Amino acid sequence: MPPSQSLKACQNWLTKYVQMTPPVSWKPQSSSGNFFQMNSTVIKIIRADVLPRFAEFLSRTGLPQLQMEAAWVLTNIAASDYTLLVAESGAVPRLVELLGSPNANVRHQAIWCLGNIAADLPSCRDILFDHGVVTPLLSQFREDMKIPVLRTAMWALSNLCFGKLPAEVQVKPILEIVSQLIHSADEKILADACWTVYYLCGGVDDAIQDALDAGVCPQLVNLLMHASSSVLLPVIMALARISAGDDAQVQVLIENGILNCLAQLLGRNYPKNIKKQACLIVSNIATGSKDQIQAVIDASIISPLIVILKTSETDIKKEAAWALSNAASGASSEQIQYLVSRGCLEPLCNVLTYQDPDLVYTCLEGLENILQAGEAGKKGEEESETNPYAQFILESGGLDKLEDLQDVNSERIYGLVMKLLQSYWEEEVSESDDPNIPGSNDSADSVETTSEDAAQPPAPASVADEAE
Repeated sequence: MPPSQSLKACQNWLTKYVQMTPPVSWKPQSSSGNFFQMNSTVIKIIRADVLPRFAEFLSRTGLPQLQMEAAWVLTNIAASDYTLLVAESGAVPRLVELLGSPNANVRHQAIWCLGNIAADLPSCRDILFDHGVVTPLLSQFREDMKIPVLRTAMWALSNLCFGKLPAEVQVKPILEIVSQLIHSADEKILADACWTVYYLCGGVDDAIQDALDAGVCPQLVNLLMHASSSVLLPVIMALARISAGDDAQVQVLIENGILNCLAQLLGRNYPKNIKKQACLIVSNIATGSKDQIQAVIDASIISPLIVILKTSETDIKKEAAWALSNAASGASSEQIQYLVSRGCLEPLCNVLTYQDPDLVYTCLEGLENILQAGEAGKKGEEESETNPYAQFILESGGLDKLEDLQDVNSERIYGLVMKLLQSYWEEEVSESDDPNIPGSNDSADSVETTSEDAAQPPAPASVADEAE
């Protein structure tokens, strides 16, 4: 059959069996009629056993229109439930080869198809990596790229970076491109570039340092003030991944002003998932050095955290609880005085009721550090025999919560609870266990003091008030 007739036959076949919209760039999630109509058409194509034929058409270098039509069909099938069949049809090496086509439309369609394959199972991405897709794909990023093509290429690259990358994949060339595209004015390009940073920092060893070396940090911090939530979410998730690095890497975030941005995010009406990630970043920073805890304090973040602990949904409360517990665990005496003056004791005591053993234990460590600071302060005052922090915990119902933890199924929590009870409330605990004292074990008659009723421990004059 002459080439022109071959092309015409292929196009007629497509017209008959592929009545679809232009190629899609995602996996259909809806159960709508369009989804089933597309899957029905795909099944017809698969049953006709023509996938290898379409893969073969991709190699017809003298017929760019035929190459593009074949890639278009494969792109749609790769967006269905049958992506693996496309990946295993012999199309992948030809699609990778098409990234070097002199025809811009063919290159764009090949990128689109590869992006849909990459968006499926890890096994599909592995097939792409096996055929060396990364370098040819990176070569598509040129200064003269049109925005629609750049969007597709960045989206395809982000799909490739999802999950753990093979050891042979070089991350630095990817980050060099991403570090430029996070300055894009196009929101879709910007979002996918930030998702790529997020994926890399969670799926590749040493990628956090590679990302910092590529210079992504200043712009990511700037983007925390972006108006679009579709951009803000990947930005803050990427920064959360970076904040899980070592103290030196976290310090880079601090020096680029991330804490002042987070203070604004926590103090305003942002979506729940944004606030949750913001609390996570603060929590990671608060696990660092005392200087880094001080940076959290200086950024006026403690008060918003306490408000979240008192008023927000449970999952956000939990992240805020981690942040406050970590800060209390590593704080100096002066920093503890500040935390207490902001009203951290009652919400920390409430954390003791959470069903998360790791969080409860960290909270106990924070309370231990606070009580130790209160004991040291007591010794510094000649006539004082009362630890003010222990007294406040008693009056606010925190002692009852500590005693309840004696029944917890965790040896380390039980051990720390007993240490605190015996060190700071031995007399109260002994009295509550004495059966001769009326009401000593009758918890139903006790009234828990709320934060509005209980006086806060006196704040030291040496600690400056937090800026509102």
